[in-house]
Amino acid sequence: MTNPPKILAFAGSTRQDSYNKKLVKIAAEGAEAAGAEVTYIDLRDLPMPLYDEDLEAQEGMPVNARKFKELLLGHQGLLIASPEYNSSITAVLKNAIDWASRPDPGEPMLAAYNNKVAAIMSASPGALGGLRGLVHLRSLLGNINVLVLPDQKAIPKAFEAFDADGKLKDPEQQKAVENLGAKLATVIGKLNA
Repeated sequence: MTNPPKILAFAGSTRQDSYNKKLVKIAAEGAEAAGAEVTYIDLRDLPMPLYDEDLEAQEGMPVNARKFKELLLGHQGLLIASPEYNSSITAVLKNAIDWASRPDPGEPMLAAYNNKVAAIMSASPGALGGLRGLVHLRSLLGNINVLVLPDQKAIPKAFEAFDADGKLKDPEQQKAVENLGAKLATVIGKLNA
């Protein structure tokens, strides 16, 4: 590809051995195999205070929130693996999304999200694989102008789904997650042709 799609991949988890970090890396491999340039980030490396408008007014956007927003601005697509906490998304994911939504002076609203395309997925120890949280994530992203692909993947019983190398033991699940990343790369490529 002459202008490969640029995709930012991350999980809504800071846990070191997160199932969702493993999951999004599988999707990232699929996107790379389809010709995309993928940047993987760990939100653990970008700790942000809870969004607070008074803090923003007094000190501006925190350094790590700024870094996250700049990464979003520099990519056309998002691969997001979202753990399910109490049938919704994690606080760390919501907080990062909220900080990056804040406009700089003279910048259009939701600049970090406008014209972005996302693929979402989840892995959970539960029987639904985090599916209920994906409903919330899809709604949130859609409301901030992100086009979310209809395809998604939820991996149940995550505690036994991955092998020692971080791959999914079930080859069909592994391929489906790789295909999710590949489809995101393909769609972005077509939209930007």
